[in-house]
Parts: sequence; C-alpha cells; structure tokens
Amino acid sequence: MILRRKTKVVKIGDLKVGGGFPILVQSMTNTDTKDIKKTVKQIKELENAGCEIIRVAVPDMESAKAIKKIKNKIKTPLVADIHFDWKLAVESILQGADKIRINPGNIGDKDGVRKIINAAKFKKIPIRIGVNSGSLEKDLLKKYHNRPIFGALVESALRSIKLLEKFNFFDIVVSLKSSDVLTMVKAYEILSKKIDYSLHLGVTEAGTAQVGTIKSSIGIGNLLLNGIGDTIRVSLSADPREEVRAGWEILKSLKIRERGLSVVSCPTCARTQLPVEEIAHYIEGLSGNFKSPFKVAVMGCIVNGVGEAKESDFAIIGISKDRAAIFKKGRFFKNINKEEIRRYLKSNL
Repeated sequence: MILRRKTKVVKIGDLKVGGGFPILVQSMTNTDTKDIKKTVKQIKELENAGCEIIRVAVPDMESAKAIKKIKNKIKTPLVADIHFDWKLAVESILQGADKIRINPGNIGDKDGVRKIINAAKFKKIPIRIGVNSGSLEKDLLKKYHNRPIFGALVESALRSIKLLEKFNFFDIVVSLKSSDVLTMVKAYEILSKKIDYSLHLGVTEAGTAQVGTIKSSIGIGNLLLNGIGDTIRVSLSADPREEVRAGWEILKSLKIRERGLSVVSCPTCARTQLPVEEIAHYIEGLSGNFKSPFKVAVMGCIVNGVGEAKESDFAIIGISKDRAAIFKKGRFFKNINKEEIRRYLKSNL
C-alpha cells in the first residue's frame, strides 16, 4: 500500500487532481494546433488509448483561437501550453482551456502574469507552473553554476509560486522537469516537503520510445512509490499514444491503477515450447479490445506457467512441441494444437 502525500485539490474540466484522487495520465499532441481537424483526430486517438488530460502547444494567436473549436469536439480536459507571451495565455483561457501551463520565469512580464491570473480566476481554472531544466532563468543558471541543478529547479518553482500567491492565486499545479532522472527525482523530493500543491511528474525530453520509457519509469516510478505525484506524463520522441501506454504501464506495474490489457510473458529458455515473443506481441496488438483490466499470461512451459495462469484472466502455456494449454480465470480450459493458436486468440480475446 503506497501512502500518497496529501495535496490540495484542483479541478481540471470535470476531473479532480490531488487530495487522494486517482493519479491521471497525460499526453501532448504533436500536430499543428491551428489544424483543428488533425488535432482533434489525434486527441480522439489519445482518448481511446486512455489519455485523461491532453495538452496542446499554443505558439501563436491563431492556435489560441483554435482552442474553442477543438474543445467542442473532444471529451478530454484541454490544457494550453504557453511560453513567452502572456496574451496567448489570456486568449486560450477566454477560448475555454481547462488549464494553462506557463513558466512565469519566461513570461518575463509580471504585469502579464497578473493578467493571466485574473483571466484564470474569472474562468475558475488552474495554472500549472512548468519549470524545466532547459529553460531556467538566467540568474538562477548563474547562481547554480557548477552546483547541482535540482536546487535551481526548486528555487525557480518557489519563486513562481510566490508570484502567483502574491496575486492571491492558489489554484496551482507544479512540475519540475529535467532530462536527467536523478536531478528530476531530487528536485521533486525537495519541493514536496516545502509545498502542498499538486505535482505533475515527468522526465522531460526522455528520448525515443524504448530509452525514454525506461528513464521515465525509473524517475516517475521512484516518486510514485514514495507517495509523490498526482498526474504523470511520459515524454517520448514517438507517437503520443506510446506516452499514454507507457504511463498506464507504470501505474499498473505499481498496482496504483488498472486499465485494459496486461501481458505477462516469460523470458524463454531451453524448456520453451511456444514462440513466446511472437505470441505476446500478437496479443499486445489486440490491446485496443480491452478497456477494463484483463491479464493475459504467455508462458513457454509448465515450470511457472501454471502458477501464472492461476493469477490471470487468460493464459496460454506450452506443454509440448505440438500443443498448448489454455487457462481461463485461473482454471484449465482446454488443450489446442500449435497451428490453432493465432486463430484461437483472434476469436477468444
């Protein structure tokens, strides 16, 4: 049982974050936000993959004005990602964004930040302070030269929080992202002891699908195991749906939340009686068929096969060079010939 750190609750669309509410999985579109048709298409794909909060980049006023049209066609709470220009944030809020992500440090204009806050108050939406090691304030980079950068991340976040609080704004979520896993973990650990605002977790610019998933799993998983974190995003140089799948796998692996298909498969050895890798990949390709939790075991032989089968909703175990055993809900169901496997799985999963 993981004891979660208690944080303030914020409302994002119809969802609540923090305060013990479920840890939510986020992603971000990589389409041109101005292209409403493509952006909506990608968001719906992400919704089907299990994305619960979606973020879009707003680099210009045309993108900000697209927010309303996009929102009218989707179900997921929509977050506008803003850098440098406070006017883009205000317009995104007026167009109906459910949350704004800004880095007050690169907005550069305190009066502009105040105008963002006033608009957010009027629309009753939260602001995420997004601190990133790649865009820290120049004075902090100078101050922390040759010193651990996690200190600069924390100081930047506290500075931004203080600024928002100065304008009596407290509907805040905070993120402290770095491409370095240890820096990211240390920064969140320190900040979590200083504030009670909700925290959004992520290893920024984590890399391609394989490497980025590993780095994110270590960083995000480490913090979640210590009760830190209210929402997560796995940032990958890949199809955004891969971010969502990886995020859910992190939560499922830690038994925090369950959703859809989970596949258990053995690493194979000389006893293997099945093409385990081929079958496991085939079953993973059927993941879109599952919304409710469903566990499948693919085991090459009976050594651990029967034990895993008893813990699974469905299992296939190699028992000889020609045959495999099928288990359902932990009980033996039938034996099938190897040439039947793919056809049987297609019909029964």
